[in-house]
Amino acid sequence: MINIYLLSILFSVLFLIVILELVRRRKLKEQYSLLWILMGILLLIISLNVRLIEKLAFWLHIEYAPALLFLFGLLFCFVFILHLTLVVTKLSEQVLRLTQELTILKGKESILHERDH
Repeated sequence: MINIYLLSILFSVLFLIVILELVRRRKLKEQYSLLWILMGILLLIISLNVRLIEKLAFWLHIEYAPALLFLFGLLFCFVFILHLTLVVTKLSEQVLRLTQELTILKGKESILHERDH
């Protein structure tokens, strides 16, 4: 039977390889890959240090220490989703502003075109 810590180590290594390959193929921007690489390295370090996980779980009153790995992953996902939400909000505002500017420019172009005829 496979140990949850071993599974976590294997997942972390595979995860890092996939992220690096996506960056190499330019499918993932560097700014986002840094967060994912950091998460993968953190998960790998935590997975390799079983005593650290068990101490943290004891301090946090978590009965099943490997569940702490999933808690860290879940917290990272929440933080990353918040970051992406901020990016989407900023991009939405930029699209709205650009649409308004384009509409103004088209209106000015239409007025100039009518004046010439």
